[in-house]
Amino acid sequence: MKTDSRALGQSKTLCALVLAAGKGSRMSEETLKQLYPVAGLALLKRVLHSLRDAGVVEVHVVVGYEGDRVQQLIGTSYAGLNIQYIRAEHWSQGNLHSFMAARGFCDQDFILCMGDHIFDPEIVRNLQRVDLTGALALAVDRVQYSPDDTLVQERDGKIVDTGKGLSVWNGVDTGLFKCSPEIFKYAIAAAEAGKTEFAECVRLAAEEGKAQVLDVSGHYWVDVDTKEDVKRAKRTLAKHTKKGRGASDFIARYLNQPLETSLAYHLSDTRVTPNMVTVASNVVAYLVAAFFLFGQLLPAALLTFVVGIVDGVDGKLARIKQRTTRLGTLEHAFDLLYEFAWLIALATYLSAFWGTLPILLAAVSITLMAFYRMVYDLFSRIMGESLDNYGSFERGFRRVAGRRNLYNIHILVFVLLGIPLWSLFTIMLHAAVTAAVYVVRAGIHLHAADRQ
Repeated sequence: MKTDSRALGQSKTLCALVLAAGKGSRMSEETLKQLYPVAGLALLKRVLHSLRDAGVVEVHVVVGYEGDRVQQLIGTSYAGLNIQYIRAEHWSQGNLHSFMAARGFCDQDFILCMGDHIFDPEIVRNLQRVDLTGALALAVDRVQYSPDDTLVQERDGKIVDTGKGLSVWNGVDTGLFKCSPEIFKYAIAAAEAGKTEFAECVRLAAEEGKAQVLDVSGHYWVDVDTKEDVKRAKRTLAKHTKKGRGASDFIARYLNQPLETSLAYHLSDTRVTPNMVTVASNVVAYLVAAFFLFGQLLPAALLTFVVGIVDGVDGKLARIKQRTTRLGTLEHAFDLLYEFAWLIALATYLSAFWGTLPILLAAVSITLMAFYRMVYDLFSRIMGESLDNYGSFERGFRRVAGRRNLYNIHILVFVLLGIPLWSLFTIMLHAAVTAAVYVVRAGIHLHAADRQ
């Protein structure tokens, strides 16, 4: 279920409060829970990265157990954030008392999150746009993932009841809130009543109709309490590392993507870096070019699919490990270089039997590919949206548009049939159709935008 846009107003950057004071002994006796590695990155660091990606600049982190160690290892400017630490003297009495330690630090609306949850930054972006009418707005999911999840019963956008053992419920507490300073009034009342958990504070606000909900179903989040939760968190991160527009052609979607996700999952806790994977894919790619050049066509054709899979792992691994860089975007230029090298090498080998015809076919194909990629890139820059996603026709056509994975099928099929020259013919035709469709569709959309 998508977020209800009626509950959202204008986005406003808020400060964030992170509760990271507990001991977390269910995870490990040796490693502090907040610093436990999830896919190669400490849990609390993942929280901070997600807040940064959501546009948050200022963060207050409530620490308790081994607070000095947490502060020393995270610092005050991690991930470009302005981080301040708050000491919770009574952290061992429950997270309500950890929250109470932040009184006086948040005099405006703020985002509240737990230091042991990983989450989609989009949840925080949506929370920041909520028009808060009471003390808090809780981001809720409609799916229960664990028996330990805190359940919520809501009616007409307001919380009616919350707790782990509700028999009637229609939401799950994600541990992400937008709060007003009024929330501390309910926290004080809950503490005076002898309560120890922040959920009791939410319940008191709900009793007065001051607790809203925001449906964030479809966005990922994981409450990490046990080592089994760590595995689930890694699977969730791997699953959600695809680029915003998702897989393009049908080979990428149905073959490459599941394999890339599995490889990224297994490599995420190793010392293998995204750059290592990038280097490995390029080494294999130019080995493919050498095979084509020297007539080893079947091994070369099969290895093109291996390159396609490995090439997708580095980006996924970088996103899992939170190691994406601007420099990494240059990888696409190098991808294009070896793709063209494959065609040139294949054409060069075939020219020994067919003269200049293979060279001509490869040259025309490369020219068409460069042209339609330029059209594609210019459209994205001008319109701020990928041409592949701009309309229903484009979303369908991208499954069969000319791309490396599909060109590799041309090569493999005709190599197996013993007529490899035909692969250059069909690749040229595929590239020509793609170029024609892209130019026509981009022209239609750009003209419509000009008329507006």
